[in-house]
This record gives sequence, structure tokens and C-alpha cells, in this order.
Amino acid sequence: MFKKLGPGVLVAAAFIGPGTVTACTLAGVNFGFSLLWAMLLSIIATYILQEMSARLGIVTQKGLADVIKQELHNPWLRNGVIVLIFSAIIIGNASYEAGNIGGATLGMEALFGMEYSNLYPYVLGGLAFILLYLGSYKALEKVFIVLVLIMSLSFVMTAILTKPDIWELIKGLLVPTIPEKGILTIIALVGTTVVPYNLFLHAALVSEKWKSKDDLKLAKRDTLLSIILGGLVSVSIIISAAAINSTEVNNVMDMAKALEPLYGSAALYFLGIGMFAAGITSAITAPLAAAYVANSCFGWKAGFKDAKFRSIWMIILALGVFFLSFGIKPIEIIKFAQITNGLLLPIIAVFLLWVVNRAGVMGKYKNNMKQNIFGVIIILLAVLLGAKSILTVLGVL
Repeated sequence: MFKKLGPGVLVAAAFIGPGTVTACTLAGVNFGFSLLWAMLLSIIATYILQEMSARLGIVTQKGLADVIKQELHNPWLRNGVIVLIFSAIIIGNASYEAGNIGGATLGMEALFGMEYSNLYPYVLGGLAFILLYLGSYKALEKVFIVLVLIMSLSFVMTAILTKPDIWELIKGLLVPTIPEKGILTIIALVGTTVVPYNLFLHAALVSEKWKSKDDLKLAKRDTLLSIILGGLVSVSIIISAAAINSTEVNNVMDMAKALEPLYGSAALYFLGIGMFAAGITSAITAPLAAAYVANSCFGWKAGFKDAKFRSIWMIILALGVFFLSFGIKPIEIIKFAQITNGLLLPIIAVFLLWVVNRAGVMGKYKNNMKQNIFGVIIILLAVLLGAKSILTVLGVL
């Protein structure tokens, strides 16, 4: 099975970042198993969108932003969407990068203690730099398969340690309920899983790995296996967090400390390893996605080791280390990024559904009726998520 994993595993690694881990932790602590159905819904939505993005990438051999530039003929509309993409993905990923490195730092603190914690951001930044600078796409893919498997095993083992009630678990997955004050947590679970920049990353990566339309079946299988693996991680975190009676838990390492007296030091180490893997993989995919998007937006046609391509991920990685090391929280930049991402998700979802229905672009590989029905449902969900994100930043919610 693992030999069949490819670009999808980078996508799974990208959405299982510190934000998703925290959202799942809080969902489990506050609502037990009752929101597992929302995570299942978000995994299905992610698969539907990512499959369309991967199919588009293989058929056109272009990135998503390239196809947007090609298919939107009105210059005002085309340039407006490209500016929005640049703002949401490149500026957004730069502002979130400190959180990715910070998540990996928490994992290192659990594993190696606090004595040298001020050096951890530099160690992590250096590790991410080496992997991106020296690696080819193929090498990076292999590293990510290992990291995602380690992350999956860590969180799944923690969930097994808590010995969950299987029937309650199945009920939580299959019977939708909305607890009091649970609606914002449901939106947070879906919002941290259905991520706009993953659509751009996936379309770019599949065209790096696969050059023939005959590979569409491989890409579909890769996407399905990887998204299921990512979903298993999210569900495992919710299960682990549900074992805690205290509500004084704000992140996954608080959960580790709460589980340690009940299940021994294994829980602390499993969660430490998992958080490290979640943070470092997102700390690599966020700059990488930004580089691919810049490559498309500016029409560089640059390769993985081109100086222009490298300059983008270097800047974003450096900003993440800098912001984290000096305790800087670029609040206004983060708010701007949240608003632009809130706008981008429904716009890109609509465009993606439109373009994969165009016979002139997709030929015989365009969407069928069933895919379109699911696509429309996902667009409605994307509009809800986008509106929530914008209203939260504006202080309405």
C-alpha cells in the first residue's frame, strides 16, 4: 500500500498541521465523540476537491493558477483572482509558518525537554531548509511518506491506549448531532481540513510525478489512501482527547500531560512524536505550496531547484523562524490572510468545479453527474466556511 502513496501524502501532511491537531483536541475534550461525524464529512469533502485538483493537474500538466490564467479571459476578473490567490496563499502561508514551526517545537519539548527549547525553532528551520534545498520532488515524497506514517502511528497508538468505547465511537462517526455551542467547533474542524492552498499544491505535484493520463487511476488511489490516512490521524486525536475529563486543555501537549498520569509516559512520547511530525511536515509544505503558486502567478515556469522558485520558500521559512524566535505575532497580517483565504476557498471551489466540466480542458475526463452533485454540496460548504472565517476576523462571530 505504501508504495502506492505519492503526492497525496504531502497533501495529507499539509492539512494535518498544528491548527488541525489543536481543533481536534478541543473537539474531543469539549464534546467527546459527538463531533466525529463532522471530521468524517470534512475528509469526504477534502477527497472530492483534491481528486478534482489532481485530475486537472494530470490532464492539463499545469498548476491550478496556470489553468485559471488560461481559462479566465476577462483581464479584470483574471487579474483580480490572481491577486487574491497571491494574497491568500503566499502572504497567508508566510503568516502561518511560525505556527507550523511552533507546533513542531512543542513536540520537541515533549521529547527532549525544555533546556534548549530556545534553539528548537532554528533546528527545525534548518531541517526544513535542508530537505527543501537538497531534495528533489522524489526525495521529498519519500521523506514525507515516512513522516506521515510515523505521525499516524503515534496518534493512533495514543487513541488505542485510551481504550475507547467502540459503539460510542461508531455512533459519533455515523450519527450527526450538534451539541450546544458545538457549531463553531464543527466549522473549525472542517475549515482546518479543507485548505485552499492544498488544491494548488496537489495540482502542481501530480504533474511533477505523472505525465500521462493513463496515470489517473494511480493518482486517484494515491489521493484516497492519503486522505484516509490523514483522516485517521484527525479521528485518533479526537478519540484521545475525549478520554480527558478536564476542560483545562488548550493544545495537544496539554492533552499529553493530562493523559500521562492515566496511561503512562507512552502517551506523552507518542503525542510528542506526532506533534513534531505534524509541525515539521506543515512547515515544509506551506513554503513549498507558496513557491508553486508564485511560479504560476508570475509565469516563471521554474523548476524545483530554480533560484526564483527557491527564493519564495526561503523567504517564507525565514519569516516563520524569525516570528517564532522573537515572539512576534503579525496579527494584522494573519487577519488579512484569514479574510483572503475565506474569500478564496469558495471562489476556487466554484472555478475548479467549472473547469473540470469543460470538455475543451478535460476532454473525456470531465466530471460526471455524481461528481457534480457532490461538488455543488462542497461549494455550499465552502461558502459557509469562507463566510465564517471573514465574520470571525471582523468580530461578528
